[in-house]
Amino acid sequence: MAKFDIIAATGCPTGIAHTFMAKEALEKAAAERGLTIKVETHGQVGVENELTKSEIAGAKAVVVAADKDVQAERFAGKPMVSVGVSKALSVEAAGKLIDRALAAKGDDTVAAAADVEDEVEEKESIGHIIYKHLMNGVSHMLVFVVAGGVLTAVSFLWGITSFDSTAADYNSFAAMLKIIGGIAMNLMVPVLSAYIAESIGKRPALVPGFVAGMIAIQGLPVNADTHMIDAGGTGVGFGFLGGIVGGFLAGYVILLLEKVFAGLPKNLDGLKAIFLYPLFSTAIVGLVMLGISGPMAAINTAMMDFLKGLSASGAVVLGLAIGCMCAFDMGGPVNKAAYVTGTAMLTEALAAGVGTDTYNFGTNFMAAVSAACIVPPLITTFAVIVGKKYFSQEDHDAGVVNLILGCTHITEGAIPFMTKNIWPVMPIMMLGSSIASILTIMFNVHDPAPHGGFLVLPVVENGPLWVLAILIGAVVGGILFVAFKKYDFEKSQKAAPAAPAKPVEAPKAAAVEAPKAEAADFVKVENVFVAENFASRDEALSFVSNQAVKAGVADDADAVMNAFLAREAEGSTGMMEGFAIPHAKSDAITDAAVIVVKDDSGVTGWDTMDGAPVNVAIALLIPGAQAGTTHLKILSKVAEALMDEGFRATVKGSTDAAEIAKTINARLV
Repeated sequence: MAKFDIIAATGCPTGIAHTFMAKEALEKAAAERGLTIKVETHGQVGVENELTKSEIAGAKAVVVAADKDVQAERFAGKPMVSVGVSKALSVEAAGKLIDRALAAKGDDTVAAAADVEDEVEEKESIGHIIYKHLMNGVSHMLVFVVAGGVLTAVSFLWGITSFDSTAADYNSFAAMLKIIGGIAMNLMVPVLSAYIAESIGKRPALVPGFVAGMIAIQGLPVNADTHMIDAGGTGVGFGFLGGIVGGFLAGYVILLLEKVFAGLPKNLDGLKAIFLYPLFSTAIVGLVMLGISGPMAAINTAMMDFLKGLSASGAVVLGLAIGCMCAFDMGGPVNKAAYVTGTAMLTEALAAGVGTDTYNFGTNFMAAVSAACIVPPLITTFAVIVGKKYFSQEDHDAGVVNLILGCTHITEGAIPFMTKNIWPVMPIMMLGSSIASILTIMFNVHDPAPHGGFLVLPVVENGPLWVLAILIGAVVGGILFVAFKKYDFEKSQKAAPAAPAKPVEAPKAAAVEAPKAEAADFVKVENVFVAENFASRDEALSFVSNQAVKAGVADDADAVMNAFLAREAEGSTGMMEGFAIPHAKSDAITDAAVIVVKDDSGVTGWDTMDGAPVNVAIALLIPGAQAGTTHLKILSKVAEALMDEGFRATVKGSTDAAEIAKTINARLV
């Protein structure tokens, strides 16, 4: 049986994007460190790449990056880090998690380098524990909502009242679809409640969890004539808020009962599981839920009235709130809060029936939420096509793929673009989503399906106007995104000082010859730049790429930049104590060269071994033909020099370009 240095489990509420983005980031980060890893994913199709008991036992450390229950108790006793899935979406972040997990086993040299903030996060916060339990319920609930909502929406294709046997447009098949869809939608709250409970109290909590969810739907039955509690009476349900409360109540009641019955003999464990737990937990949870049904119904009504009040304030106010929430973290907790609210209102809308005010408001709200979720990926698609020269090839390819993700209501594809430049990309995304939401409300669009993107267009009322609203939001956001990238690109070019033109007499053949190591001026003074100020790693690499062309050692800045980014994608070139050794191998580079840039304030976002920002980047530019010779020779000498404290102190502390060039040249001999 294969053994792994690191084992991990990832899972997000929807199990569509974040789960597998985190898996890929963890695998790349482990490869950078020369570690073997196996990542178990908890997606919508279930558990994949499942960890075995022997693999768990043989692992050095465990990383859990999940917003749902992944049975972390399996890893009891192992060095472990447990965080939300959003903290493992980049190679840089995943690498830090792996380092923290390894540090947890007591390696003082690794632990000393751990960031203080990370050490504080070592213990899972109460907030994340609660969120994880909640998202376990949401992830199980969403599939019922999507299946039931889409089937219900499809039934409307035969007519708005085609399910009604007394209506002129009645169709028996449409009626059956409506029945099936309605049953699935009605299971939303019980499933939400049950799987919140299951995340807390495991399997025994499912029974009281389902009961709590059913009570949340039905409320406390009261006889209309006697006004007394009556099993045959009717009650007022208190919706998904009640399901959330019931789920947590059921889970913690089971934990309480486990303590109460802990003193019973071991041979009565079977009796506890099949009789004591379900009986007492159901009775306790049921009585509490019925007891709080009045206040909970009032809270639920107040929340719905508040949202309708936002609508009464105008489409701009409501659309702005929806758009900002959906684009704030693109699939994270804020986005999910907006989406779950939309599905809850859609459930009430479909139950109220077509033509009612509740139906009109709920389906309009759902259309606005869907529009806001679709826009961010489409913004990136527009931007990489219109402003292709300002993006790396990797970003361009990802942006094109986002066309498919966006059209199918998967917002997460825009996350990598936002994480590179949170400001101003996040506000741009929020603005684009808000425009789409506002226009959707103004255009009176109604979407009876909770998911599917443009695939559900046939059932969307005023569908063409909905598409128009989304396209307007995407285009406005895309134009602003391109404008930002253009500004960022031109700023890098202007920051590069003019350099002597490449001598025309230099023979082209020299480009394929390895430079002589004994050449004392391999690092030229004019290729050393001090007192620079870069906003990000990519800005620094863009500066170097453009400077390489100005210095005459390369003929295509974009190709050089792509080569740098390709290398960073394989593994960060950040070292320790503020140093990085980025290197590009490309046929666009005509002469091997070293370009040095210094930023005393530190370049953030560059993954380094000690987590410190980069102050000095010693960039190696190697012609493609010399990839296996010059590249390795120079890289090994620079890496060796960085082990010398005196070398690091001189290069990092000096503001004299000539001194820095001389110091590096001396180590290349």
